[in-house]
Amino acid sequence: VYATAASFTSSAMWAAIDGRRFDAAQRHFDRASSLAGMSGDLTIQFRIWSHAGSLYRHLGRPVDALAANDAARRLSITRRDPLFAALGHARHAAIHGIQGDIGAIHRTLGLAQEAFDRAQQDEPRPVWMTAFFDRAELHSLATAAHLSARDYATAEAHAHRSLAALRPELERTRAITTARLCRAQLGQDDLDPAVRTAMAIPEATLTHPRVLGLLIGFTNTLHRQAPTSTQTRLWDAYAQQHLRRTP
Repeated sequence: VYATAASFTSSAMWAAIDGRRFDAAQRHFDRASSLAGMSGDLTIQFRIWSHAGSLYRHLGRPVDALAANDAARRLSITRRDPLFAALGHARHAAIHGIQGDIGAIHRTLGLAQEAFDRAQQDEPRPVWMTAFFDRAELHSLATAAHLSARDYATAEAHAHRSLAALRPELERTRAITTARLCRAQLGQDDLDPAVRTAMAIPEATLTHPRVLGLLIGFTNTLHRQAPTSTQTRLWDAYAQQHLRRTP
């Protein structure tokens, strides 16, 4: 019963993180972590502490994020199942990204790739894990890590690999990764490819808070880098018609 309650609360926590409702996510975490501790279920404990690491990463609190994700990585489930270890390492790399620590990013991504390659892909696992974590997500987290660290060329390479491996039904993930890709291209002053990539994001996904946030950042950076360029005027016309800021 405790594990079921923790699982539902964890799902609510992730939905709040994904929707950038961080106060609500913190409240869900406080409740979920208590339930998970009482449940004794290591997989749900991993999920909740890993989510907490992502929450603090989005809040720009790397010390708290690393501590929370370390709590997930220290659970014995990561020693029994390399796929859990791979996810823990990959999310650690994304946290190192906001610190700009390129060496730590490479080190933890190497651990993630090694663990992923050792994992038995057909082993029974919780649906929440198999629904999203695969090689495409590994590259997506690598994209996030290198993008945050301003290693734009490497971020772009990982984004292309992620999109090539992504399951077709994961439309929101494709939109987020594509939004990261256009920002990586812009970081290399590739204005035309960046704008074309941004405009290729399906309109139905543009209102998602994470996609919208990335594209607002893209717009601001484009205006700083090339305020009078043809590409900026093209993007502004597109954004005025298609982007809607959330309240």
